Amino acid sequence: MKHLARRRRFGIAGFTLLEALIATTLMGVTLAAIGAITAQWLPSWNRGFMRVQRSELIAVALNRLAADLAASEFVTPNRESKLPIFEGTASAVTLVRSAVGPNTEGGLEVVRIAESTDRQGIALLRWRTPFAPFGLGDVSANQLHFADPVVLLRAPFRVSFSYSSGDGSWSDAWQDTAELPAAVRFLVRDTTTGRTLAVSTATVVHVEAPADCAGGAGQACGPQSSPAAGGAASPAAANPNVPYDPSTMQRDAARGFTR
Repeated sequence: MKHLARRRRFGIAGFTLLEALIATTLMGVTLAAIGAITAQWLPSWNRGFMRVQRSELIAVALNRLAADLAASEFVTPNRESKLPIFEGTASAVTLVRSAVGPNTEGGLEVVRIAESTDRQGIALLRWRTPFAPFGLGDVSANQLHFADPVVLLRAPFRVSFSYSSGDGSWSDAWQDTAELPAAVRFLVRDTTTGRTLAVSTATVVHVEAPADCAGGAGQACGPQSSPAAGGAASPAAANPNVPYDPSTMQRDAARGFTR
C-alpha cells in the first residue's frame, strides 16, 4: 500500500532538470529567431511609417494653401486705392480672405504665408490679422502686425509660389496689379535631393476682379498678362487663334510646365 502511494507521488512530481533545460533552450532559440526577424523588418516598417506621416503632413499643408489662395478676396486698402491687397513673391504671399478658424469672428482677415526660421530650422508659416481699412499714404501690408503663427511645412521641404493671369504663363511675382491672379501654383521641393515632388499642384482663385466689373462699369477688367512673367509664353498668348483651356491649368501646373 505504501509502495503504491509512493509511485503516485512520483507520477505528479513535475519536470526533471533535463526537461527544464531543454524547454529553456527551445525558448531561447525561439526568442532569438523572433528578434532576428524583427530586426530585419522593423527599420523598413519605420521608414514606411515615416513616409506615410510625411505625405499626410504635406497633404494637409497643400490643402491649407489651396483653401487660403482660392478664397482670396478683391479688397482694397482704402477708398483711395484701386489695387487689391495681394502681394505675391516666390517665397511668400499676402492676401485677404474671409475669417476662418475656431476662435475667429465674422469679417475679413489678412493672411500672410511665408518662410521663417526657428530653433528647428526653416519652416513655412501662416500668420493672420483682422482686416481694417488702411490709412492714407502707405498701403503696404508690411505695416500690419500678424499673429497666430501656424507651421504648415518644415525643412527639408520648401514651397515656391508662381502666379498666372490665366493665359498659361507663370510669374514668380504678383504685386501692384489691378487684378488678382487667376491661379497660383505651389511647387514642393525636397532640398536634400533637389527634386520637385509629384504632389505639387495649383489652385484657381475664385475672385479675380472687383464687383464693378460684373456690371461692366469697371475699367481694365479683362484678362491681363502676368507681371514680370518668368515662364515661357503659352500657345494661346503667342497666337490668339489658339484657345487655352483654363481647366487644364491645375494639371499642367502640377507637372511643372506651361502649355
